[in-house]
Order: sequence, then structure tokens, then C-alpha cells
Amino acid sequence: MKNQTTAVSYRDRLKLLTGAAGLAMFSACGGGSSSSTPPPSGGTPPPPPVPPTPPPTTETPVDGLLRDTFRNNFVVGAAVGPAQIGSTDDSDVLAKQFSSLTAENVMKPEALAPTEGNYTFEEADALVSFAQTNGLQVRGHTLLWHRATPAYFFEGTRDEIKARLQKYITDVVTHFRGKIYAWDVVNEVISDDDGSTAPYRDSNWFQAAGGPDYIDWAFEAARAADPDVKLFINDYNTELAGKRARLVSVVEDLIARGIPLDGVGHQAHIQQSTSAADVLAGLDAFTNMFAGLENHITELDISIYSDPVECFNGGTNCQASVGNTLPEARAREQATKYRALFDGFVTRSNLTSVTLWGLKDSDSWLNAFPVNRPNYPLLYDADLNTKRAFLAITDPSYVI
Repeated sequence: MKNQTTAVSYRDRLKLLTGAAGLAMFSACGGGSSSSTPPPSGGTPPPPPVPPTPPPTTETPVDGLLRDTFRNNFVVGAAVGPAQIGSTDDSDVLAKQFSSLTAENVMKPEALAPTEGNYTFEEADALVSFAQTNGLQVRGHTLLWHRATPAYFFEGTRDEIKARLQKYITDVVTHFRGKIYAWDVVNEVISDDDGSTAPYRDSNWFQAAGGPDYIDWAFEAARAADPDVKLFINDYNTELAGKRARLVSVVEDLIARGIPLDGVGHQAHIQQSTSAADVLAGLDAFTNMFAGLENHITELDISIYSDPVECFNGGTNCQASVGNTLPEARAREQATKYRALFDGFVTRSNLTSVTLWGLKDSDSWLNAFPVNRPNYPLLYDADLNTKRAFLAITDPSYVI
């Protein structure tokens, strides 16, 4: 029988750590010296030697350590697909350490309905079944996106496009009703153009609908199909002030018009140069609306590179590859960033879900974007060893 470990929340761990530090200080000030070497005559005692920083462990962490660290704060998820749930090693880690799953690709329109009216639920159903068997919740991703959507969705008149979209959403949400706790109803509908006079992305959906009404259509159909599931608008770069302001304006408009919306998803695909404070400011902008919205971190990863905008737009001036081994200095920087983020996450009571976009480094989309080069953005390495980042967020006493 495995040893049973009592779950302790991250906030409780911080309190325990603070108390232990106080006791240590009291002992140092009031107790006798344990040193066998007297201090130099007439001088102050030399400082004690600094212990070496412990290396990251490659041992398997205690079952449930990741999810139980934050169980009183939010569910912790990973975006996965058939390969992960079909792998004994991957699925074992998912079942033991996470409390939520997101379908990385198999719940997108091109996967569920490659031809009109013909649904291919098999892979998505297998993921949901795995989650249910192992006591994990499921986030649905995504009902509407300007990518990964077959061309037939945009054919015909405006009324035909609306009817087709709403039938698709009705069918999909009904199929998964009671099995999914939140849907990213619309994904990446906000413009990236800081000079734009309108907040909306000029996408194939925007053009087909002749404006942003397709957003209303999607939310209304999703709510009618499942009155209980949480409905989210999801986007990236909410850590950037301009993009965030445009998203705020859209959310305010949706709420003012009574469109059913429960929360905002923040993708949080960030790089090492991104400030944790900016990510947290993205969350706070919607908390400060006092509209009762939940926040989710939906696609978290931290690239070890810090690339300029032209790298993402055209693949130029990207940082050089670090090769096939994660440099120790960058591993420490990344772990520090993860700790800063999670320290902020646990203080925000309306943040109810945090999902990493992938399980282990070798599976990450960032190995091929914005250019092909090895990246190491997650909590587990290619061999499913825990990284410094994992230790940094699950053990407040761990010295990065």
C-alpha cells in the first residue's frame, strides 16, 4: 500500500514555511553556537557557509503533488491528445498529477465535423472517457475559431451561416453535456492591431457574418444546449495592454447586452522576457469589472527564448537555438518565472483553472513555432522527469 500524504494547499505551505523561518531565526539568536571554531579575537563571527543549491530531482514526485498543492485554489490541467492518453507513461502522470484535461486538437471543428453533418467524436470521446475513469475534469476547446474550421462553415448566405454554426454548436455541446465543465466558446476573436479602430479580428468569421454577430450566435447556442456549463471567451496576449483593452471592451459589450458569458480565458503563451506582473494584470482587468466573471489560464507555457515581434511575424531575428539540452541558467530563469506566476495565481480567488499547453517539453508546439528549434516550456522534460519549474511551484522551500 502506498503511503498516504495529507494534501496541503500552496497558501498553507507558505504559512508553514514562514513559521519555520521564524523558529530558525529564534534559535539562531537565542541558542548556543554549534561551531567548534571560536570567532577571531575582537571580531564578529564569520557568516556561516552558504549551502550548495540542490540539483533538481528526477525522481517521481508524490502522487497528486501538483494538483493537491493547488486544490484549494484552482484545478490544474494539461492540454493533451490521443498520443498522451495512449501512452502508459504519459497517462500515468496525467492521472496522478493533474485534475483537469483540455483537448489540444480533437475538439476543434475540423476534427469533430470534417464534412457537414458528419461527426467524428471517437477521439474526443476517448479523451473524455479517460478523464472520467481517472477522476479528471475536462475543458472543451474550442467551439469557434478562425483556424481549424472546414471551409463549408462559411458557405452560403448570412442566415445559412448562422444556422449552420448554431446547429454545429448545439450538436457538439449536447453530445458532451454533463461531461465538460467549461467551453472556450469563441477563440482569438480580438484584433492584434493596436492601431485598429475596432476591437475585432478581421477573420473569416467576421467577414462571413458581416461583423461580430457570430460571437453572439455562438454563445447563445452553447447556453441553450447546456444551461450549466461555464462559457468562456479565450484569447492570447492579454498581458499586453493594447490587446487587453480591446478584449475588455468586447467583454463589457457582451455583458451589457445580456450575452451569456461566465468568464475569460487567458492563453498565457509567454516567453522569458514577459513580466509575471503583466500576466497578472490581465487577470485583474476582468476582476476589476465587478461582473462576477471567472478567470482561467488556458494554455500556459513559458518559452526559454525571448524573441522580437518580427520573429513571430516572419521568422526573422529569432534567438539562436540552445540545442538539445536545456541550459542550466535558462532552467533557473524559467523556474523563477513559473514561481512568480503561481505565487500570483493563488492570491486571485476568481482564478478557478490553470492549464498548461502540453504535458512534456518534447510534445510542445513551440518546438516548431515561431521557427523550428528545441524548446523546453513545460514542467516535465522529454523523459517525464520533473524540472526545476515543477519543484519551484510545488515546494516553496525549494531554492531555485
